[in-house]
Order: sequence, then C-alpha cells, then structure tokens
Amino acid sequence: MSIELNATHDPTRRSFVASANVADTDFPIQNLPFGVFDDGKGARGGVALGDQIIDLKALLAAGLLNGAAAEVAAIASQPTLADLFMADPAKVSQLRAALSDLYRQDSGAQAAAGAALLPADSAAMVMPTKPAAFTDFCTSADHILRMARNGGRAPNPAWATLPVAYNGRASSVAVSGTPVVRPMGQVVPRGESAAVLAPEPMLDFEVEFGAWLRGPNRGLGNALGDHITLEQAEDLLFGCCLVNDWSARGIQFYEMILGPHLGKSFLTTISPWIVTMEALAPFRVPGRGRTGDEPALLPYFNTPFDRAHGGLNIELTAHLDIGSGPHQIVRTNVAELFWTLAQMVTHQASGGAPLENADLIATGTVSGAADEARACLVELTELGKSPITLPDGTTRVMLEDGDTLAIKGRALADGFVSIGFGECSGTIHPAKVYA
Repeated sequence: MSIELNATHDPTRRSFVASANVADTDFPIQNLPFGVFDDGKGARGGVALGDQIIDLKALLAAGLLNGAAAEVAAIASQPTLADLFMADPAKVSQLRAALSDLYRQDSGAQAAAGAALLPADSAAMVMPTKPAAFTDFCTSADHILRMARNGGRAPNPAWATLPVAYNGRASSVAVSGTPVVRPMGQVVPRGESAAVLAPEPMLDFEVEFGAWLRGPNRGLGNALGDHITLEQAEDLLFGCCLVNDWSARGIQFYEMILGPHLGKSFLTTISPWIVTMEALAPFRVPGRGRTGDEPALLPYFNTPFDRAHGGLNIELTAHLDIGSGPHQIVRTNVAELFWTLAQMVTHQASGGAPLENADLIATGTVSGAADEARACLVELTELGKSPITLPDGTTRVMLEDGDTLAIKGRALADGFVSIGFGECSGTIHPAKVYA
C-alpha cells in the first residue's frame, strides 16, 4: 500500500472557474468532492468547484465524458451516492482526472464544460446518502483525560488500548443547515435530586471528523463473525466530511449507564460534500505514536503504513454566532487524535460485526493539547466553572436558543493547495415541549 499522487494534486493547476483559484476556497480544482444537490429540478449528484457545482447529468448529456469516467459519472449523478461508494476506486479516480482536465485553465472545452455549471447558492445541499449505520468513536486522548479530570474520576483504561465508541442513531444524521431542535429529556435540575422531563439545559457541540465507508465488494469488508486487517480497513475508506455530534449533556450525564442514548441521538450534523481519500493523499501524516508510559499498540492496530501515513493534517475550527457575527472559539487538528481512521474501522469489525456500504464513522471530539483545541463547551468551560466570553462581552456556558455553531476544516501540507470540506453548521431552536 502506498500514497499515490497524480495530476489532480498538481499545485500549479488552475481552473477557468475563477472562484476555484481564490486562496481560501474550500473547493479548488485539486479537491473535486462529491455531493447531492437540489436546484428545484430534482436531487442529483454533483461535484464542487469554487462557488459552482458541476452538474454531472448535464456533463454527460453534453457528451464530455467517455469510458470509465462516463460510467462512474452516471453513478455519481444519482440522488444518492451509495452506489458511488461501491464503484471501482480506479474508475472513480479516472472521473476525477477527467473533471480536472475539463475544468483546468487551459481546457479546450471551456464553453461546453462551463455550461454544466450552476451557482452553488442556487441549490440546496441534501444528504449524500442515508448512512447504513453510524458509529461515533472517542479517539482524542486529550478529550478523554480532560473529561475525566473535570468529572473528578479516573478514565476507563480501555481508552488507551482501543478506540472507544458507541453505535449512534443513523436516522438522525442530517446535512448542514438542519435546525437543531433542543431535545426534551429526563434531567436532574441543579440543586435537585429527582429527574424531571424538561428541555435540555446543557446543549453542547462536538467538533468531529467523519469518514464514509465503501461497500464490502471486490473482496473487501467482512461477513458476520469475520474481521478485517488494517490494510483492508484503509481500502474501505471512500472519503471524509465534517461532523458535529450535538450533545445534550444533562440528558447524557443522567442516562449514561450503558452508554450514550438520547443525549446523542436527537441530531448529528455533517457537511454535505464528501472529500475523497484520493484528494486527501497529500495531507497524510504519521499516526500518533505511543510514549513509553502508554500501552503499546496491539498487532492488529500496527502496520508500517498506518504508522507512516495513518493520520491527516486537517485543521478544524468552530465558530459561534450569537447574532453579532461568528467568533472562532476552537482551533484543533485531526492529526492530534490518538487513533487513526483505519484503526477505528478495523476495531469496528474486530468483534465480527459486518461493515456495510455507506457506513459512517466519526472520530469523536477532536480535542488537542492546547487550550484553544478544547473542542466542546464542556471542555472549554471546565464543566461550567469558567464561562467563555465573546467579543461583545456576552458569556456562554452552554448553547442557547438562537445560537449558530459552524465547524470548518482545512487540509494543509507544504507545497500543496489546501482544500476544505464546506461548512457544517446548525442553529439552535427551542424545544418542542409536551402539551
């Protein structure tokens, strides 16, 4: 296994779409992520380029693609990307290469290719597909240890030997912009001893990173009772997105005997564009090593490739807007995680649970060592003891109705054009109380 770079990663390549050449765009020609949009003419698959969307159906109708690129474009143009995950990775790569050539600055098909573009702000992004299942991991050592300190307890030692996780609720995974309705649930009010049914008083966010998995075709994946290797897990990674696993802390803290349930199941927000692992190839970094006082990796978590390339240099930021404009309150990096994406996938299957096409996994809170890398309000406020202060003097311990929280991500590497993921945001709406 190796990290292969090609012409689509060329940092000198520019597009005839001017907005794709702006320094801070999420979607330069080096990215070309897949998503599903609806411009009032029906949901269908497209590719982001600057502030435009490449309408794959229109591109096919114009006869600008052929061979494997046309075959995969037909799959990727559907109202769901589930079948795209099952496509031959080499053919998906050929489609990206063809799009990169069509939309490069010196393309000989500018007029025809340009006719297949539509402004991104003229369409609504929808879910790329419904997750077959959703697993949320907890893979930041800094998050785990801070939460334990804030709660005055020692962490369960399992966190250091395996990527801890819970099976989430796939039905409540929703695309960026979906309203965040404050959930109702059983909570124990401050100063009381008995639980009451009430609107969640401690609504929090979690800055997370996610990966969509390919289906178990071409010999990949696992049957019931089987497991997979770390190398196979790497091959199952199709692409990545941003994740906000909204957390109802009052409900969560009261109910957690077996693990998170209603405190996590009311909504998980994802960014709508899926950035392929091919596009992320320049941004691979070593997986986090283990220090002498940490347990060594067990053999099924340990390969030379994962040690050298298992991590991703992706800066994540969170921005809180209470009505006076967004203010950055978190800055962290996926590279600081204790576990790699492939290790998470391997562990998911290690007990014999079959992986499925369009499985979605999330890393859990991506907290780092720095204060600014505390990636949720429970950490930022030290469990409410130290409210954060915004530029206008307003303070927050937890999210209030009307607040908007947006997560952004940038993949970074010297000598390469940085790429992004689009926004992952939601605005808090009042609870729907029982009559």
